Amino acid sequence: MDKIEDIIKGDCEATKQLKKLVSMVSLSPSTVLLRGETGCGKDVVARAIHYSSKRKGQLVNVNCAAIPSELLESELFGHEKGAFTGADSQRQGRFELSDFGTLFLDEIGDMPMTLQAKLLRAIETKKIQRVGGKKEINLDLRLVCATHQNIEQKIEEGSFRADLFYRINVFPIEIPTLAERNDDIPILVEHMIEELKSYGAQIPKFDNSALRALKEYIWPGNVRELKNVIERASILFPNKLIDSQNIKDNLIRISLPQDEEEKEELWNLTSDLVKLNKNDTQETADHILPHPSHYKKWFEYMDKIDLRRYLSEVEITLIESALEKNKGSVTKASECLKINRTTLIEKMKKLSIQKVTEN
Repeated sequence: MDKIEDIIKGDCEATKQLKKLVSMVSLSPSTVLLRGETGCGKDVVARAIHYSSKRKGQLVNVNCAAIPSELLESELFGHEKGAFTGADSQRQGRFELSDFGTLFLDEIGDMPMTLQAKLLRAIETKKIQRVGGKKEINLDLRLVCATHQNIEQKIEEGSFRADLFYRINVFPIEIPTLAERNDDIPILVEHMIEELKSYGAQIPKFDNSALRALKEYIWPGNVRELKNVIERASILFPNKLIDSQNIKDNLIRISLPQDEEEKEELWNLTSDLVKLNKNDTQETADHILPHPSHYKKWFEYMDKIDLRRYLSEVEITLIESALEKNKGSVTKASECLKINRTTLIEKMKKLSIQKVTEN
């Protein structure tokens, strides 16, 4: 069980159920079919099954979608010398290499129909023949398969054998998506950061708001996408503190963070304002706000501006300043901002601005 805990990270209910299934099946020789979305960690679960199985051989991985169909048979079953052009010597295949261990066939849904019959026979007899060979080789075989595809639909379409499906579907395990186990994200982030440390990367730190933002995201790419985001963070924010805004604007959407120099320049572009003289009236005071024409200069210095974000930040700043100036009085703040009190209350809710207790 220690090995399962070391490999599959997390302790939310979905992850606990996954670990329980792995511990139940790992010591048996039964074939396992891992099903789940791309990037959800099927290879990690296969590793947990193997290393908690106490099998003496090695874990051998084969991605059926990554190897050209004309090479896959030789890759799986090996070949004899002279079996085909270029076969200059005898070669063991992945089945033989996994003897007394575990063979992990990833993306088995992409296996060509021509090979499915040979795979079925190998599973049934636990024997294989090399390409070009006549001798049967006995194997102590443990098979773990994985797919993100709808195998039942492929059977209906005629691109996957029903008898092979029933052979590999002995013990099916559905891998939860990252969205279904989002409470594990802080643990996963910590683990990924430790891995990056071992490679000498400059590690960022994630504050509580950043972790909340990571948990709220839907993660269509699952754990693989999270790993990419953490690695991206080490590049964009080495040895820096990351907040929720960085997660949303710079890591998931991948826009470069503004450095302090750029922020200062942005402020300077809007601060070239008309100064008030002592004799100026309150009406004239409205002119201390940036004139719309001032914003024309922005694109002389910058390639792009996140308009929605900038306007939202300006609105938040002005509302908070008005509340502070009026000691938390919403009524007086709304008068300063020249908007209705109810409108201000709605904006405060929308922008998550805390109401200060009125004195």
